[in-house]
Amino acid sequence: MLRRRYLALLIVAGFCVAGLYAQQQFTLMATIVDPEKNAAPDTLTPADVRVTEDDVTAKILKVDAITRAVKVQLLLDNGIGMGQNLSQFRNGVRSLIEALPKDVETALLTTAPQARFVVKPTKNRDELLKGVDRLAPDSGAGRFTESLLEAAERANKEKDTFTVIIAAGTTSGDGDVREETTKQLFQQITGKPILIDVLMYQGETSGTGGGTQVEVGTLVTRVTGGRYEFINSMSRYATLMPEFGPDVAKQVAGSSKQFRITAQRPEGKSGKLGKLGLAAGAKLVTSVRLE
Repeated sequence: MLRRRYLALLIVAGFCVAGLYAQQQFTLMATIVDPEKNAAPDTLTPADVRVTEDDVTAKILKVDAITRAVKVQLLLDNGIGMGQNLSQFRNGVRSLIEALPKDVETALLTTAPQARFVVKPTKNRDELLKGVDRLAPDSGAGRFTESLLEAAERANKEKDTFTVIIAAGTTSGDGDVREETTKQLFQQITGKPILIDVLMYQGETSGTGGGTQVEVGTLVTRVTGGRYEFINSMSRYATLMPEFGPDVAKQVAGSSKQFRITAQRPEGKSGKLGKLGLAAGAKLVTSVRLE
């Protein structure tokens, strides 16, 4: 938790919003946790938080509690890396869906040869389980990075939503992923209400790009505070999938509540926003972004 707080503060403290000219008021959206309860505080007042611009204290105008709906996107590599393990693969995905909290909207997508919906966002678990039966192997390679980018873009179009992306990938693919795609991905997830968990499988079929997928998978989980697992056994890959279900339940219990903080820039500040910082006393700031 402390590590996630540190990362979140780095993101905010490093905000030098180049070329962005702000008005005298600005708004931050933050996830703040009471460490004693391991949950968001019931209330938060302007006196409870401190916002700074270039280390100068800004005036807090108001703090509004925002309850975010938690949604899930499952990204499944059904490409050449899966090999002949369709039965185990389906069993793992089925167990993951059954382990998710009820009434959480979930989308099911495959990533080979490109990201495609198997089941569009729904709360109907029966529909999701029927979608598992339609999972089929593809002769192409999974598009791990591109699929994550598209998932993050979808998430950022949602209002008042916290999105958990669970990417079950393999090391067979992403041989020609563009640097611009990776750059765009991190722009979409940094400081956003998104958590990414990655389960990476040592693909059955050798292919280029495995190093890229491992590197991207490691970094996206680190930036968003998610979980990364690298597995070289399909049986373990399948049995590990449902373990990500309780992680979603934690988000439903904790990160779904955020605070919108409206602040007045310090006296004398104008033009480009400087470096912003956010603190909440003894409470932990686990994510924050400029709205």
